[in-house]
Amino acid sequence: MAKGGKGPKGKKITFNVAKNCIKITFDGKKRLDLSKMGITTFPKCILRLSDVDELDLSRNMIKKIPDSISKFQNLRWLDLHSNYIDRLPESIGQMTTLLYLNVSNNRLTANGLPVELNQLKNIRTVNLGLNHLDSVPTTLGALKELHEVGLHDNLLNSVPTSISKLPKLKKLNTKRNPFPKAEEADTFIDTIKRMENLYLVDEKDLCGTCLRKCQQAREKLNKIKNMTVTAPKRAIFSNLVSPNSMAKGSQEDWRIRSTSP
Repeated sequence: MAKGGKGPKGKKITFNVAKNCIKITFDGKKRLDLSKMGITTFPKCILRLSDVDELDLSRNMIKKIPDSISKFQNLRWLDLHSNYIDRLPESIGQMTTLLYLNVSNNRLTANGLPVELNQLKNIRTVNLGLNHLDSVPTTLGALKELHEVGLHDNLLNSVPTSISKLPKLKKLNTKRNPFPKAEEADTFIDTIKRMENLYLVDEKDLCGTCLRKCQQAREKLNKIKNMTVTAPKRAIFSNLVSPNSMAKGSQEDWRIRSTSP
């Protein structure tokens, strides 16, 4: 803890440091990857790199996203998961090129979601899981291109019909919310049959909450595996004294034939 109880100071990101963190994705896009760098304040210097296509600020300690983030007018992919963010700026609605937005595992409440999110007309994936949401704006139902919505691990009692009935929706994750049982059955859409992408990550790259959930899921699978009763295997060489007896006999015959004139 820093002096005065103000919390960790965090790593300072300079323009040169940020510039060296730009990577080229497999499809030729520019990604600015500043994840897991101990950042506590949004680095204003990265606004000079606003021509990037993807921005990753996940797994840091950022509390506030400034309005100036809207200067990333080419951004198609924004990852802010696993920070301390409690509110998204209204200007995020101006980032109309966004296809992917991940703000899971933060401190977002319903008041922290601006109505302007409904202006992201091209967005395909929104992850709001692992926050403190007790409601979801019905205006998200205006995002007709949405394929995936993550609302898991919140405080939701219901999900707006406008969201669950989106025309292109393939995945709606509402697990671990305090739904009434009947409503949970109605609103949850099974995702595993239509899952198109599977991402593998090292344990060291997972936040503590995600790692615990993975470990719990693995324990459940192991329990199911241990409960499986397998029938005893039959001996393959049931008519032989030992499995190699026929092989030994064949080898002896071969030796006799090879030594005979």
